[in-house]
Amino acid sequence: MRSYTFWFVLGSFLLPAQDYPGGADTYEYGGQALTELEKQGRNTWYFWTGGGEKFWRHTARITHGITDLLQYVDSRRRPERFKTMGVLNDPDCTQATQPDEFGLWMDVCKTVTIPGIPSQSSGIVGLRKFPNPKFDKFTWDVKKYLADPATVEPPYLIGMTCGFCHIGFNPLYPPKDPENPRWYNFSSAIGNQYFQEGTLFTLKMTPQDFRWHVGNRQPAGTSDTSRFATDHIFNPNAINSIVHLKDRPVATETMADGSTRNVHHILKDGADSIGTAGASLRVYVNIGMCSDYWTTLHDPIRGTERTQKPFQIALARKDCPDWRATEALMEGAEAFLKTVQPARLAPEHLAKDPELLKRGALAFADNCARCHSSKQPPAGTPDAAAWFREAVLKPDFLEDNFLSNDQRVSVAEVGTNIGRAIASNAIQGHVWEEFSSRTYKDQPPSPPLQGLYNPIKPNKPITFQPPAGGRGYYRVPTLSGVWATAPFLHNNALGLYNADPSITGRLAAFNDAMEKLLWPEKRLGTQSVWRTSQDSAVLLESGYKLKVKQGTPVHLFANINAPEMQLLRNDNFFTRLIGGIIGRGGLTGVLLRNNLSPDFVVDRGHTFGSTLSDADKRALIEFVRTF
Repeated sequence: MRSYTFWFVLGSFLLPAQDYPGGADTYEYGGQALTELEKQGRNTWYFWTGGGEKFWRHTARITHGITDLLQYVDSRRRPERFKTMGVLNDPDCTQATQPDEFGLWMDVCKTVTIPGIPSQSSGIVGLRKFPNPKFDKFTWDVKKYLADPATVEPPYLIGMTCGFCHIGFNPLYPPKDPENPRWYNFSSAIGNQYFQEGTLFTLKMTPQDFRWHVGNRQPAGTSDTSRFATDHIFNPNAINSIVHLKDRPVATETMADGSTRNVHHILKDGADSIGTAGASLRVYVNIGMCSDYWTTLHDPIRGTERTQKPFQIALARKDCPDWRATEALMEGAEAFLKTVQPARLAPEHLAKDPELLKRGALAFADNCARCHSSKQPPAGTPDAAAWFREAVLKPDFLEDNFLSNDQRVSVAEVGTNIGRAIASNAIQGHVWEEFSSRTYKDQPPSPPLQGLYNPIKPNKPITFQPPAGGRGYYRVPTLSGVWATAPFLHNNALGLYNADPSITGRLAAFNDAMEKLLWPEKRLGTQSVWRTSQDSAVLLESGYKLKVKQGTPVHLFANINAPEMQLLRNDNFFTRLIGGIIGRGGLTGVLLRNNLSPDFVVDRGHTFGSTLSDADKRALIEFVRTF
């Protein structure tokens, strides 16, 4: 066995160790002395793609290389991958000095054998390389492939693991150089808050294409999980930090067959409400598993060719070997994730005044704990407020506390941007129908939203009724380790983004986000509307380019049902004449009236605690820093 002087990872903590008996395998891939089941789960998390590499090859073909994971991992990008793409370089790989035998620039990686998972590193953590069974070296032409991946089969396929989005830099032991990390610099499930997903999906676009602006405006650390299958709502949401899983509260929900089950609400809107295994399998399908079947149920890129049909779990279990193989791994994956604990700051970064922390704890009890604590008053407690004030002062309040009740809250109550809350993929008749409970679908409609900002006519605020069928709610997120995961809100829109994974950098982002959270007047407000930075165009399927002027709200076009967008072509004399008479405002008015999510201010809402005194707010910030 090789000899090391190294750190090994305990959840999100790092402890010094000398020649740890678990060996390099334990050290390098983010685990303490794991059980065999937990090791299997760790390998699933880091290396298992569920056969999704076939889907990403399909995506490269139908987008003609606009989204192509094989070109995304080009080794020439390695020196600036974190800076320009927000991804993590695999420490076991180095930059290529020349193309490989097929003319492709691939990182040079040491061979690491993962039991039961036949893949190699692509050079980026969470993206795995496979041989392409359809590759024919006699017809291979690298120039043709790079010009248009639809023309020829490449030698490799690239698949995506859960860890691609969820593995991030360890906040307590960040890398000295983010482009050259070591394995001990990673935290398995904190969520990569620096990942720039927009770059992945606009790799070969230019600002003349409106879609480039959609990707460019997407905040780092977010993922639009309804990009596949599309619900025609641009709703990027923060990548979940997975901690305290064993302490996560459960809710009793009714399933489609009338049975009840205790489940977690994992997605931001709590839609995946049939249990942890079901939620995890849905994620694998969303990143490509069973794509031969899944892509027949919707149009995964444009969303124009066919309406959605429900994904049938029984059919996938019967006909898709990757489903069965992945389902068999979920017990281990859950066991591994239950080992993950939050990263807590060392005392030198915390307030020293016990009275200040007490004051902050009481402010938390009065304003936050009702939602942001899994420790709740027993049923029948006559004075819940008094119970919370007593509970937060106990030394074990943060121990085994998920810091969320895991319940759904109406958008009318929380007041944040509604984009993610009205996603439609899990409602009756849509693609993820079987992954959401009857309880989800039977939720009462959220109250109508009054006074939404109108970017076309600011003096005429928008009133919007969130659709029924399960939509209109957000799940309460955990606050465990929240000092390390700013910016805030479900879309990472509140607070400073500084791309600095150091403790100092994270605390700067946390302090800024907390100030804007508690002092709403410091927010950008209407200036937070995501707008195009130059003139661009939407290419319709007819071939006509619908012009979009500089400064147009991205959500104005991005939240329109794509088939209806095709009706907006104005490339004939009659529609050009009418357009000239009514002016551009006529078109934007049509877009606004047909907008699926007419909410443009992205940093609004969640003003709980804003009426506290300044002293109480400062104390609350210091207390939250201890989470």
